[in-house]
Amino acid sequence: MAIWVDADACPVAIKEILFRAADRRQIQLTLLANHYLKTPPSKYISSVQVSAGFDVADDEIVKRVQANDLVITSDIPLADEVIDKGANVLSPRGELFTKANIKSRLNIRDFLDTMRASGVQTSGPPPLNASDKKAFADHLDRYLQRQC
Repeated sequence: MAIWVDADACPVAIKEILFRAADRRQIQLTLLANHYLKTPPSKYISSVQVSAGFDVADDEIVKRVQANDLVITSDIPLADEVIDKGANVLSPRGELFTKANIKSRLNIRDFLDTMRASGVQTSGPPPLNASDKKAFADHLDRYLQRQC
């Protein structure tokens, strides 16, 4: 099992939780982004810088992910693709995306995208707060306990 992070928009606090978990559990953690990422020195943590472009990091994650790996992302289309490959997905807010809920989340995302394209102003997600960080850490810990 490996953990893959869609790191372009992943909050620093979530990356720090992941760094500690990777070292503690001795699990390979790879962050992918289209810019340089500083990671702590660890044989379990690495980063991959992909070229700039729309969905380049997402495409690289889909290419590399294996069944039973864990992907950290809030990108619903990416989550859908990696779930189809048998991987598991956890959002930075601690929501576990599954075969049972990803299609409805994709429909909502597409609806909001259509609204924005037609000129309707929608707000983005609220800033990450302490309860979001706790929810993420708790879900990650439970997931890793089941897998390792």
